[in-house]
Amino acid sequence: MRPDVIDLREFYDSGLGQIARRQLRRRIRAFWPDEAGLRLLGLGYATPYLRGFMGESERVLAFMPAAQGVVHWPPEGPCATALIDEAELPLPDYSIDRVLLVHGLENADNVSVLLREIWRVLAPGGRLLMVVPNRRGLWARFEHTPFGQGRPFSQPQLSRLLRDTLFTPTQAVSALFVPPSPRRFILRAAAALESLGQRWWPRFGGVLLVEASKQIYGLVPERRRGRRRRLVPAIRPVAAHRAATSSEP
Repeated sequence: MRPDVIDLREFYDSGLGQIARRQLRRRIRAFWPDEAGLRLLGLGYATPYLRGFMGESERVLAFMPAAQGVVHWPPEGPCATALIDEAELPLPDYSIDRVLLVHGLENADNVSVLLREIWRVLAPGGRLLMVVPNRRGLWARFEHTPFGQGRPFSQPQLSRLLRDTLFTPTQAVSALFVPPSPRRFILRAAAALESLGQRWWPRFGGVLLVEASKQIYGLVPERRRGRRRRLVPAIRPVAAHRAATSSEP
C-alpha cells in the first residue's frame, strides 16, 4: 500500500524522520554539490530534501502522485507542488535537468512507465537520483516507516531496470545504517552508527541512493534479408538538379 502524504509528513516531523532527513540530505548533496542554474524536479515525496536547492537552482518543483496526495510546499511563498499522474508528467520533453525520486519507485504502479516518463522530461545528459529501500537493509523490514512500504530493491535490480529504460547508471551508495527505532539512545548514536556502517557494512544500509544519466543513442535501421535498402532523397540537392538540367538537349 502506498503511504499517505499525511503519514509521510508526520514521519519526517518525528525524531527518527529528522535523523533520516539529515543523513540523506548529506548524501544527496555529495551527489549534487552544485546545481546552480539548473531545473530540479522532486518526484514522489521529495520535499524534505529540496529546501537546500531553493536559492541555488533556477527552478525547483515537487510533483506528488494522486494516489498519495499532495501538501503545500514550501510553507512560505508561492506553492511549488502539484498533484500528478506519474504515468503522464505534465512537462514538455527535455525540460528538466535533475530529477530526485524519493518514496516513488517502490510504490509505483508500473516502474518502467514511470522511468520512461522521467527519461522523456529529462534534458540530454540530465541526471536521475533515486532513493529506494534496500532489500538487504533493516528499514525495508519494518512497516512503521515509509521505507518499509512498497517493494524494496537490490542494487543489481536497479541497475538492470535503469538500463532497460535507457538510463546509464553512474554511481550508487547506501545510507541509513541506524536501526529504524525511535528510542532515544539509538537516535543519539545515529551519527556514530552511520559512520560505522559506511565503513564496515556498506551493503546493508537501509536505503540505496542510485544515480543515472540520460544518454541519447543513434538508431541504425536494420537491413532486410536478401535485399539492400536504397534510400532516395525526397528533395534533390539544388546543385545536382542544375547540373542535370543543363546537360539536357
